[in-house]
Amino acid sequence: MNGTPALAQTLRNRRKQLGLTQLDAAELAGVSVRFVHDCEAGKTTVQLDRLQALASALGLTVALTVRQPGQSPQQEPAT
Repeated sequence: MNGTPALAQTLRNRRKQLGLTQLDAAELAGVSVRFVHDCEAGKTTVQLDRLQALASALGLTVALTVRQPGQSPQQEPAT
């Protein structure tokens, strides 16, 4: 399963929970409003440092998992 829709929804829900507009969130994170919009729309090609800044401004953290192509989230990496 692709985590992008869940990430987008989490960012949007948290921003709204904090009572922030996309402009407010962008200013807090030091990113553009377009970047906030793209993240909340589920764009799959975003800069990780900017994503981290946005998440941090919203009181969230970003954790990445690296997998082999075709490996599901439940599968352990081969040793």
